[in-house]
Amino acid sequence: MFKEVINFIRTLYPKKNQVALHEPVFIGNEKEYINNCIDSAFVSYVGRYVARFEEMTSNYTGAKHSVAVVNGTAALQIALQLAGVKTGDEVITQPLTFVATANAISHCGTKPVFVDVDKDTMGMSPEKLEHWLKHNTKPSKLSKPSSKPINKSTNQPISAIVPMHTFGHPCGIEDIIKIASDYNIQVIEDSAESLGSFFKGKHTGTFGLAGILSYNGNKTITTGGGGMIITNDERFAQNAKHLTTTAKVPHKWEYIHDEIGYNYRMTKITAAIGVAQMEYIDKIIANKRETARLYEEFFQNKEIEFIMEPSNTKSNYWLNCIKFKDKKMRDLFLDESNKNGIMNRPIWRLMNKLKMYKNCLIGNLDNAEWLEDRIVNIPSGYRD
Repeated sequence: MFKEVINFIRTLYPKKNQVALHEPVFIGNEKEYINNCIDSAFVSYVGRYVARFEEMTSNYTGAKHSVAVVNGTAALQIALQLAGVKTGDEVITQPLTFVATANAISHCGTKPVFVDVDKDTMGMSPEKLEHWLKHNTKPSKLSKPSSKPINKSTNQPISAIVPMHTFGHPCGIEDIIKIASDYNIQVIEDSAESLGSFFKGKHTGTFGLAGILSYNGNKTITTGGGGMIITNDERFAQNAKHLTTTAKVPHKWEYIHDEIGYNYRMTKITAAIGVAQMEYIDKIIANKRETARLYEEFFQNKEIEFIMEPSNTKSNYWLNCIKFKDKKMRDLFLDESNKNGIMNRPIWRLMNKLKMYKNCLIGNLDNAEWLEDRIVNIPSGYRD
């Protein structure tokens, strides 16, 4: 059975001796735009490519504002700070995620609280979120409209919720937003993996106060690095741009900074690559969705299950996933496929099992633990 899967993957990528999990593709104006940057002598965040990349991202996602930064982790950190997350607060997220999600929360001086995921979306479970909030929080003693619920066991405020759209599959974001609103908690979406993914026709990252995107080397489109904050809140976007540009006050010649800022703005060269990639993003998404269709067709009526996009969604299928009956079978496949030049990878180790997060509060994580033992990512890159 494993041999059949390996042979099929090779038919999808026949030119590759070693089939990567997800390689970048450059088939547009990337080199031309980089040369334009070099010829202009402006290669930092000053210049038309940064603004153009932000504009293209807003047009594509439907977000009113986009702010380009150095990477997705920085984007999430800044978004959380601007959402009012303060040192000592707690932020709810999911244990089944890439470590950058938890790291960005920690960079704000806050502690993550891990709430379970749903098996079908692999993203935060609205039901588990509501259950945790109901049984583990109490109203703040401050009778202000902006008051956050308090964790009963730590007496610290819950200041934000960060759901993640896992492998590009949208989570139950609509229900999460409603629950968060009932508890007066801001939602910042970790949509790092889901550029090109939609829930009921609306792009991921545009449901909460803000969302973030990543352009790491293995993402759907890449700039080699880089990230984006997307939001419909004009003031939020203005503050994000100011804070990530060392909080510098505009002046013809003076260096005036009005708060502790960050040198987090995306460079012009990075943005130039992003502009080129955005020019053919529809082609990339269509190619990846066709790959997913071929996988779905192949895995029908097999012991290994292919993970499909959840209902009411359109996924970018950033990384395709298959599900095994148990961890033993998963590991046998990982060993056999990688020996044969097919780069398959298991899902991440749960965040609460990493040494720096092992003492964080958790809810019941039955679904995340079940998925951790069974899910494997298979090659998902652009096919020639």
